[in-house]
Amino acid sequence: MRPLDPRLVRYARTVKSFLAAGALLGLVQTALTVAFAFFVAQAVVVVVDRHSDRLAPYLVGLAVTILLRSAVGWALEAVASRTAVRVKSQLRSRVIESIVSRGHAWVAKRNSAALATLVGPGLDALDDYFAKYLPQLILTALATPILVIVMFSQDLLSGIIVVCCIPVIPVFMVLIGWTTRSAQARQWDRLAHLASSFLDAVNGLSTLKVYGRERRQVRRIGELTDDYRVQTMKVLQVSFLSGFALEMAASLSVAIVAVFIGVRLVSGSLGLETGLFLLLMAPEVFLPLRQVGAHFHAATDGVAAAEEVFAVLDESAPADGSQDSTGPARLAAETPSPVTGHDVLQLRAVAIDYDGLPTVGPLDFDLPVGQVTAITGPSGVGKTSLLGAILGTVALRGDIVWRDAGRPVDASDVAWSGQQPGLLSGSIASNVALGDEVDVPAVLDALATAGASSIDPGSELGPGGTGLSGGQAQRVALARALYRLRRPGVRLLLVDEPTSALDLESEQVLVDGLLRVAAGGVAVAVVTHRPGVQSRADRTVVIEAAPQGAAAIEEAAVMSS
Repeated sequence: MRPLDPRLVRYARTVKSFLAAGALLGLVQTALTVAFAFFVAQAVVVVVDRHSDRLAPYLVGLAVTILLRSAVGWALEAVASRTAVRVKSQLRSRVIESIVSRGHAWVAKRNSAALATLVGPGLDALDDYFAKYLPQLILTALATPILVIVMFSQDLLSGIIVVCCIPVIPVFMVLIGWTTRSAQARQWDRLAHLASSFLDAVNGLSTLKVYGRERRQVRRIGELTDDYRVQTMKVLQVSFLSGFALEMAASLSVAIVAVFIGVRLVSGSLGLETGLFLLLMAPEVFLPLRQVGAHFHAATDGVAAAEEVFAVLDESAPADGSQDSTGPARLAAETPSPVTGHDVLQLRAVAIDYDGLPTVGPLDFDLPVGQVTAITGPSGVGKTSLLGAILGTVALRGDIVWRDAGRPVDASDVAWSGQQPGLLSGSIASNVALGDEVDVPAVLDALATAGASSIDPGSELGPGGTGLSGGQAQRVALARALYRLRRPGVRLLLVDEPTSALDLESEQVLVDGLLRVAAGGVAVAVVTHRPGVQSRADRTVVIEAAPQGAAAIEEAAVMSS
């Protein structure tokens, strides 16, 4: 990333106000630096000339200057810290919105652990960038040329020497910066790899345990951790080396100025007052350059993370959540007979594309309130993607609207239970309520409707919902969706393979519960392969794979007995 990437200003509005405030405070601090050198030089000259009666005003001016410099420095740090918090919040929001807008297909192609690391500790590393590097960069851009002009105004030769010595420091900064950048890039890659490896090990822990390979993964994670530690020490080594090089270059430059000033003071061609002032100003000219180089190394983590953030945000995303496609012609959908006497969620010309290729649809069918609709078809045909499109997590083309209100389906309309239960550590009741206030009778009713009346709502689950069998976890997840139906306005229940881990008896109990829920004024859509669910549903929607990869649909009304 460049010293100040324009994309940072574009994606984080707070940066503009910070730059304005930083520039103002930088000008004040530069003026105070000149004032400090002036008051010190005058005080020393007064003492040397033995005019102690004129010393008091300069001491007072010096004290006021020191206090003001401290106050300005504190103000700049405070503004920088607040800006870092706001910028991180804005960038996180933009990244998360970008990830959500691209949907599951985009996320599936990327490393989820790397994305989590980027949004979490990656953006936290911007603290040093804003608290140290960027304020110093602003101060360098303002203070260095102003101080050089001041030196020229006092002594032409000293100004020329400073101008000749200044380029030495940027040259060192560039050379060392290239090394630091490559080292930091390797460190960031290792951190992402470490996070991914740890996540993979956790996800596959049960399989590793069965095959007795868990100890091997412990060693592997340990090796990756050691590798990351070694790389971190290499980055610190480069940082210390660069700091030494910059200090040496700046010290030699100041020494050259001091030698020429000393020789001229001895020869009498330069006055004591001017000589002292120039000696005090020379280190201040090089100080911002030295510090901006040193702080750059402290901010390299944030710079690397910002590059990754901008890479995510710069990727083109469809403005309306859809994708244009010129894919193969789709099979015409069989238009179902209209549903009367019920409110209906209508799906019209609904199609789903992945990477610009048509995969599902166009589809036309209805989900009537008061009925259970079974959605079935071959594996991989797009049934789960269709539920995601209705839910709003998968980009689609077409319309999904409520017939009575004439408005699109909204997340507040929907209760949902997916193939993965997604249970959390805590009680069964807290998992069913999932953030809502726990109403124990309502929790018991939801569990009973889901065929899980034998599960104690007070039972505690471990991390990832451990402590339940696969079938029990499915029913608790369904109970969570049923519990959400208590909210006002929720009248659509989407369920994905709720009986895949159940026996036939438990399946019939669960289907009975879904039929009762539908009769209470809810449109229920169930993705299923089980004939027992299809035979009991009010309607069945069959999605078939089209010859060229699209999907066709036919709908049959099947009255439940």
